[in-house]
Amino acid sequence: GGHARDEFGSCQHGSLRSLPPDLGNLKCLTHLDLSFNSLSTFPSCILHLPSLRGLLVSHNSLVALPEDFGSLSKLTFFSAMKNQLKDLPQSIGELAELQELDLSENALEFLPEEVGNLHNCTDLDLSGNRLSGIPDSLANLKSLKQLHLHSNLLVTVPASLASLPNLSRLDLQNNCLRVVPPEIQTSPFVHLRGNPLGQAEPAPQADESSSRGLRRLFLAPGEDSFTVTPEGCRVALACGTQLCFPPGAAPAPLRIRCRALAPDPRWVKLRHHDVLLSRVLELQPHGVTFQQEVQIWMPCASPQALPQREVVVRTFSGQSWSDLRTRVEQKRKSKKHVAHCSVLHFSWFLVVSRLVQNECKVPTEGTLLFSSVDPNIKVTFPPGVTAETRSVKLQVLPVSAEEIEGMASGCRASALLCLSQDSLLDFLRPVRVQLPLPPGVTGLNLDRSRLHLLHGDLEGQTWDDITSQVVLRFTHLYAVFEVTHFSWYWLWYTTKTYIGGIARKVYERLRMYQVNFIALQRRKDPEQVLLQCVPKHKVDPVLKKLQDRYRGPEPSDMVEMFEGEQFFAAFERGISIDTDRPDCVDGRLAFIFYSHLKNMKEIYVTSLVDRKGQAVKGQVSFYRGAVPESVPEDASRRRKGPDSLWLATLPIKLPRLKPRWAENPSALNGFSFPPLNLGNAETGYLTQSNLLGIARRLGPDWQSVGLSLGLTYQQIQRIAYNNREDLDKQVQDMLFSWAVQHSEDPGCVSRLLAAVRESGRQDIAEEMEATLELGRHKYHQSLRRVGL
Repeated sequence: GGHARDEFGSCQHGSLRSLPPDLGNLKCLTHLDLSFNSLSTFPSCILHLPSLRGLLVSHNSLVALPEDFGSLSKLTFFSAMKNQLKDLPQSIGELAELQELDLSENALEFLPEEVGNLHNCTDLDLSGNRLSGIPDSLANLKSLKQLHLHSNLLVTVPASLASLPNLSRLDLQNNCLRVVPPEIQTSPFVHLRGNPLGQAEPAPQADESSSRGLRRLFLAPGEDSFTVTPEGCRVALACGTQLCFPPGAAPAPLRIRCRALAPDPRWVKLRHHDVLLSRVLELQPHGVTFQQEVQIWMPCASPQALPQREVVVRTFSGQSWSDLRTRVEQKRKSKKHVAHCSVLHFSWFLVVSRLVQNECKVPTEGTLLFSSVDPNIKVTFPPGVTAETRSVKLQVLPVSAEEIEGMASGCRASALLCLSQDSLLDFLRPVRVQLPLPPGVTGLNLDRSRLHLLHGDLEGQTWDDITSQVVLRFTHLYAVFEVTHFSWYWLWYTTKTYIGGIARKVYERLRMYQVNFIALQRRKDPEQVLLQCVPKHKVDPVLKKLQDRYRGPEPSDMVEMFEGEQFFAAFERGISIDTDRPDCVDGRLAFIFYSHLKNMKEIYVTSLVDRKGQAVKGQVSFYRGAVPESVPEDASRRRKGPDSLWLATLPIKLPRLKPRWAENPSALNGFSFPPLNLGNAETGYLTQSNLLGIARRLGPDWQSVGLSLGLTYQQIQRIAYNNREDLDKQVQDMLFSWAVQHSEDPGCVSRLLAAVRESGRQDIAEEMEATLELGRHKYHQSLRRVGL
């Protein structure tokens, strides 16, 4: 279970309901993961696994643990989150070596006193249960670093918890606490939000300052600084970031400056498979050391769209970026995600999604490291592998068979494995690596001549076939080989002799995020141009969806874009756009790229030359970052060179057309209507000039807009007949006649906006919304100026 996902991205449960009794004969088994299955009773055979150190039964339907659960004496990690446990056996206190215990999101109503015997426990998660109290024996857990009790029914907590020597986080949010001991309430590592504090009498002997807690500051938009005193404070920035300075963090009053920045790819360097989830937060002064860790909560995009990845806060030291220990939390009311970390120094911070990183310390006696993404991938370090303890990291990039088949027909490949360490020295003894065979390949049908082990140097952009340099052994499911230095490793199954070049091309296509630019013209009216920036895997579905209404050139060559990066579209060679658009900067349209958004705009272009006798062949160019000062006239599809901001150029062709409009476009072609203003100042105006602009762009779509506005089919036919020689007059007659009749209707603007959107003219609808928003903004600004 847990490997397949439904249409909403949620993990699907497996059908495992029991285990065979013979499983208890695996005397050397150290890790067992039964998560995301359908277990309703705890399999008794597990209790006969004497070497078991890690056990996961999360996301099942367990209602109880066996009474002799404590017989698993070597257990160091146990997770039973997301089950239906109502109580715990007393024998749980016999797990003397247990370090991490996760019982979150169950139905626990009380805890046995024996929980206080888990003296080696460092992380205890009891959140999301029905606990109304906790035993005093929890104060015996001297090794405890994190205690999560949020989202329970607690009405009080023992004051002795505040004296735990190693506790760095006590989460009591969203309980029923009315009285909190002062030792708890004033502790910097305690989180109490979501409790009805203050609705009852304060705790005995609690002075006024402790009952209030930390001072709170809320920065309005435009404010970029605040002062931190030795008493500490909580700060909410306008960008959504929250900071917590515990008492004593700043030994003297300190002025903090903050700002949120757009990411600049010239200095924010993402790794090949990183995805940016936030803007860049800068906190100054840089490098100042706080006496206690400052907590930071940064808003970020939902990580659920990127399964098998993890979210980390990354900080810049002035020389390089490094990752911080991060916890992702979801706000209960808004459902928005925040990334939480703690720091002693201020610098630049951003939130990224990266490949899951499994890490371990390798001592001289050796150890075992496996991937949490694919537990079948494991690395075995034998005794004597190193003279000094070193840290090793393992990352896995799953590669689907469909992705490989679409890029390299007839080839199959395993998941991509990255191994790294913090030492520059090779290992003293070979390290054994186990990789699953590529999909569809087993020991029964294996042709060894087609199997290739590749070694990757990503900086040099090379993939070398090292099959002949290592000893490859095969089981029914796995390939096993030995190495002494770490890098990227990839197992391929193919008939092609030169595999390195194919792997390099496939790997380039797997990198995030590569995009294409699309420029399509509406078939009915080529002056309506749709611009879009699309991740490479979405190009074909997007084009297929739009091909009935639009046509245009092939998508641009692939370009690497930056999640959250700003880019611009500029029209050149005789084509222009309305520069009064709110999103137009120096004649260029501004976009912000996010892979999960459409990154689309439909705009109306015009010709700068007389098109009575000729068509206009122009182009649209895309640029990253700041707008270039000048655009070369000889810009071409494959322009390179010193203009490093250029991304791609696509041709645009406006056919030879008889101009629809007279020299004075503000004239209403013989129609005479009184001055019009639809809407009001508070909701936003559409002036007569705005309506004329809408009429200019509707073209043949005016009939569907008229029908959506409530005109009858007979009225539409009459307007078309009365102005049968002039399309412009047809549009104006419909739109202005309707506007005059409904100008007093408070909902007329909304009706017009809905009618335009229903007719498929999203480009006009977006410009109308931008105009209305600008009007509302000016109105509220004027109110503030006069003090209303």
